[in-house]
Formats: sequence, structure tokens, C-alpha cells
Amino acid sequence: MPIRLATNCTNCNNFNNDSTCAQHNIKVTERHTCDSFDMKATLKNNLNCGTCVRYQTATCPHPTQAAPEMLCSSWAPRAVA
Repeated sequence: MPIRLATNCTNCNNFNNDSTCAQHNIKVTERHTCDSFDMKATLKNNLNCGTCVRYQTATCPHPTQAAPEMLCSSWAPRAVA
């Protein structure tokens, strides 16, 4: 089964860092989407388990499914010195 980016508020250009929608002026989560959805133009291809700080640790939310190229909404970047 392929994994894809969701068409939800967290992947929309109208999503603000404070979890509000700039289009509708309300708080939103990854469970929300609307007809005004506008996918962010710049998506990075390196957002996967292999580049996640939680991969193969006790804090991984999906330890039995996690794989190096899998995408996850709980992705956390590794520190870069």
C-alpha cells in the first residue's frame, strides 16, 4: 500500500505555525481539509523514517511499521551540526 501526503490543513499554504487557517481564521488540525485547500509548493523528499530523529527509538509512534523510506505525519528532523 503506497503512502502519500494527505490533502489536509497541515500540508496547505493557508496553514499557519500557530495551527490556524489563514483562509478561514480558525484553529485546524491534520483532521481538517476544505475546498480552498492549496498544497504547499515546496515539499522535501527527505522527510522519511530514515531522516527522523525518532526512527528506531522508544519515541517512534509506529515502531513495527517504520521503514527507511516511509513517510509519517510524526516526522521529526535529525539535528544537523
